[in-house]
Amino acid sequence: MSETLYKRLKKYSDSDYYGFHMPGHKRNKEIIKADIPYAYDITEITGFDDLHHSKEILKEEQERAAKIFHAEETAFLVNGSTVGILSAILGSTEKGDRILVARNCHKSVYHAIYMNELHVDYIYPNYDPEVELNGEIDPEKIRKKLEENYKSDCENKIKAVMIVSPTYDGVLSDIETIAKIVHEYGIPLIVDEAHGAHFGFHPYFPRNANEKGADIVIQSIHKTLPSLTQTALIHMNGQIVDRESVRMYLHMLQSSSPSYILMASIDECIDMLENYRDAYFQSYVENLNNVRKNLRHLKHLKLVETGKVEYDKSKLVISVKDTKMTGKELHRILLKDYHLEMELSAGSYVLAMTSIGDKKDGMDRLVKALYEIDEELDKKELFNKKGEKEPNNVDNISKRTDSCEKNIKLHSYQLPELEQVYPSDEAIKKAKNKENVVSLEYKNCVGYISTEYAYLYPPGIPIIVPGEQISNKAIKILIQYECAGFDIEGAKEEGKLEVLK
Repeated sequence: MSETLYKRLKKYSDSDYYGFHMPGHKRNKEIIKADIPYAYDITEITGFDDLHHSKEILKEEQERAAKIFHAEETAFLVNGSTVGILSAILGSTEKGDRILVARNCHKSVYHAIYMNELHVDYIYPNYDPEVELNGEIDPEKIRKKLEENYKSDCENKIKAVMIVSPTYDGVLSDIETIAKIVHEYGIPLIVDEAHGAHFGFHPYFPRNANEKGADIVIQSIHKTLPSLTQTALIHMNGQIVDRESVRMYLHMLQSSSPSYILMASIDECIDMLENYRDAYFQSYVENLNNVRKNLRHLKHLKLVETGKVEYDKSKLVISVKDTKMTGKELHRILLKDYHLEMELSAGSYVLAMTSIGDKKDGMDRLVKALYEIDEELDKKELFNKKGEKEPNNVDNISKRTDSCEKNIKLHSYQLPELEQVYPSDEAIKKAKNKENVVSLEYKNCVGYISTEYAYLYPPGIPIIVPGEQISNKAIKILIQYECAGFDIEGAKEEGKLEVLK
């Protein structure tokens, strides 16, 4: 081994690379004035409590967190929001139950569905073609699904509703209205608010889901607040949710040796929020607001802003829709030429995540870089001229055999609505008998039932789920992104899917 992980991390931290991505502390030691090295890496020794049976300091700190985040009960998570989502779903359902799920949820939701062999009904998010973003969940779609299920002869009634808000890109759903609808049926609303831990601490940002009536809320404080990677919180509210069952799964799924360094990181973050948040958030909001104002004057690149729905302004979504480049190309230029690492690149945009850990000089570097790139696009006429019609690359790509189209104009996709033929656990079980399955190239998969997931990571939202019949639209999306250099994860073989014969 040429270098250890520590040496590589040290080399990176000494460089001028600046990260517009999680974690929220942005390697900025000036915000959290706490030294957290090896000396604090202990186990459950006398005087330091036990996360799984907290009675002393950890009990007090979790109660403090609940108060700050407007929750009735809060638990520390050291296995990320993933363990919170798994515990929330498993604790709110029995094996074989039915759950209503937003189709743009994180892959951990689908893993919980598999683990409890759940039947699932999907709600698809609205899609905004102007900005090419999958958006909010329509409360009326949830009402309709619940009404149909509860009025039908189906004995397997929906036992919980699971949505993500905000989305990775910052779009919020109307939690208050959705919570009221869900509670009419006496079932819990679970909200993946992993990207909204900073909500509620400044009027520039929305209130959090605890304040809006959600029963279970999961937040990744490491994503948008100054805390170490893997740190998260699960909040529980009201009388509908089976809290004891959720706690049981937390004990089962979380490490029995939780890191005191991670828990100390959570604690320091909570302390900052309790005592110093006003100053930090005010400075951050002023910087962020200036950045957003400056970016509105770009000529060809565009700062995505939508007045149609509630939006998290901490997310800077830079669209390349009106240019002849892809989000991946913009991501590469920002990294290679400017040493600015974005959180993700999509078909027609890149996402820069900001937090209170950001410094003004880092924000200024991003603005300067985007204006220089925008000017270069203008000089080389790498933009879509008025009245110019783009080639229909998606249709061209779908006909590809051995090679990809060059210079693909990539658009961000609307999630395809696929027919669910089998529950995911049943499809995966069938695939264990290798005589039942065959591995096919994407172009040959249309009409078959998948036994594998297919998703881009990040954000980790499945395009195809095991048990679903693969459509032509889904395959076009996979091939389009594969041709543009994106990695399709979830399947065993690159460029192929395992399907039922």
